[in-house]
Amino acid sequence: MSSNHASLDAASTDRKARLAKLAALKRKQPEPETEAGGDEELPDADDVTTKYISGRNYDPETRGPKLGFEQGPQEGKVTVEAQAAEIEEAVKEQAQKEEDDAPIDLFKLQPKKPNWDLRRDLDEKLKILNVRTENAIARLVRQRIENAQRAAKEKGASNGQGEEVGIEGDALVEGIHMREQEGAQDEETI
Repeated sequence: MSSNHASLDAASTDRKARLAKLAALKRKQPEPETEAGGDEELPDADDVTTKYISGRNYDPETRGPKLGFEQGPQEGKVTVEAQAAEIEEAVKEQAQKEEDDAPIDLFKLQPKKPNWDLRRDLDEKLKILNVRTENAIARLVRQRIENAQRAAKEKGASNGQGEEVGIEGDALVEGIHMREQEGAQDEETI
């Protein structure tokens, strides 16, 4: 086994020596000899770039990265996008012709209500006031209920009854309905 191991070591050292020799030759490439006297011709810039600069992502003509295909993959083919663009253009032309032929209807130009833009601007400002109004209404309803309960307690104390009596259910429902009707009337007047 030692002979097998020795032969493998020898083979690996030989291979390493050959690789080192090749690397040294590659690093020390002799430059082409030029004549000391006479006219020296400089190589063209294009030849230099194609000779020394290469790579699959480098375009020597533009001196930058390759940006894509020479031809688009869909060039010369009919695509769905092209068909859709043609249909869209035809529909626009047809709509333009129809608009040119039809007389202008003045009723379509006017808004349904002449104050729609004022109402739109006012609605944004009224949001804050609507919240405050609802809070005030709720506070007033609570005060009425408390006053009715106090009055009922005083009345009950004078009658000798110990029960607490608040607003009756029918009166509360009627008050809610009246409030909803007032709100509807307020919206109609605005």
